[in-house]
Amino acid sequence: MTYRESLAYLKSLNPLGIRLGLDPVRSLLERLGNPQESCPAVLIAGTNGKGSVAAMTASLLTAAGFRTGLYTSPDLIDFRERIRIDGRMIRREEIVAGAEAVKRGVRETVSYFEFLTAMAFLHFQRKKADIAVLEVGLGGRLDATNVVIPLVSVITNISLEHREYLGNTLEQIAREKGGIIKEGGICLTAARQKPVIETLEGICRERGASLYRVGKEIRTIVHRDGTFSYLGIGRSRERLVCPLMGRHQISNAALALGAVELIGDARFRVDDAAVSKGLKQAQWEGRLEILQRSPMLLVDGAHNPAGVAALRRALQNDFPHRRLILVFGVLGDKDYRTMARRLFPLADRVILTRPHSERALPPDSLRPLAAKFNRAVEVVEDPGNALRRALSLAGKEDLVCAAGSLYLVGEIKRRHRMIRGGKTGFGVREPGDRGGVERC
Repeated sequence: MTYRESLAYLKSLNPLGIRLGLDPVRSLLERLGNPQESCPAVLIAGTNGKGSVAAMTASLLTAAGFRTGLYTSPDLIDFRERIRIDGRMIRREEIVAGAEAVKRGVRETVSYFEFLTAMAFLHFQRKKADIAVLEVGLGGRLDATNVVIPLVSVITNISLEHREYLGNTLEQIAREKGGIIKEGGICLTAARQKPVIETLEGICRERGASLYRVGKEIRTIVHRDGTFSYLGIGRSRERLVCPLMGRHQISNAALALGAVELIGDARFRVDDAAVSKGLKQAQWEGRLEILQRSPMLLVDGAHNPAGVAALRRALQNDFPHRRLILVFGVLGDKDYRTMARRLFPLADRVILTRPHSERALPPDSLRPLAAKFNRAVEVVEDPGNALRRALSLAGKEDLVCAAGSLYLVGEIKRRHRMIRGGKTGFGVREPGDRGGVERC
């Protein structure tokens, strides 16, 4: 297969959609020689922030000299973003080799995410990774990544999401995400709601696992100069700089620091110099990411009420501006009503657009709801044209923010590169780009 043919084959797995269950991926991995057993892992679930925590955890381990695999989803611009070693994306020829190898092991129907997860494990084995940092795709208990027995299971936070798959209450969703906690294992969480904590405590009691909490066993102190101190389980670190913007990222950084502290006795020690270097070098695109200044262009992947609440706080506290021009696109299966209520009143103008997804909510259907929260609403169907329109309206002291979906963030980043590069066309998408089953 060529690279394009590999992506096209992956795209052909889409009709299966989202499937929760471990038997198919376990059978596939067994035929591949169980590559998931080739290196230890950190497994990260949660409603929001799991990608940020994964990126920071991997950066800390890489800075300490460990060959570190990172598996995340979705991608923003390039499919290869999903599988990395020491921060470097998997090469095209490695995608081809991995796809061919996994395809040879297929004996029954597998989903896109199951196939891709097997490719990631196989790549980490072939590259002789010392440790892998894995982001759960959906839920936890039945997610394809949950075939590993992790050194530590991280649950960032929990709010109501994907109710058709995970349940209608916080307790039900917490039990699904808590499915990544193993017998005798370690769980680390930043969740704070009483029903969530009680559920996680119950799972840990049942399985003889240890539970550590940010805000209890692990604490942070944010200083006036923007640095923070980490007060951990067995050690503290002073005056650290969080690499990602937004106060909520301090909690995510604490989870990453807590994870590497908890696995420090398992031959993965990360000293102070590696902490400083690892945090400084950590990057995670599409989360309060500034693409340009004057006017400032900010993109954020907030795609649920909790994410929008964090974005709202950041817009109010961290990004001074004269006017806010909001470019908003969302998927129809998200709680866009709550998102609109929390976000649209902040804006001086709202431009509704359509993310590149079959699940996208048509912006015209969102307009009546938007008008309840903002008087200056317009529809620009194409994301590239929406970006151009927003920038044309913005003065040097204004802020343009694109949010509502990671699909939209990826599209805005792609189009912005073309605008800055002087290109008038909107480019050709690689076959298979955005072809996977996405959650955002």
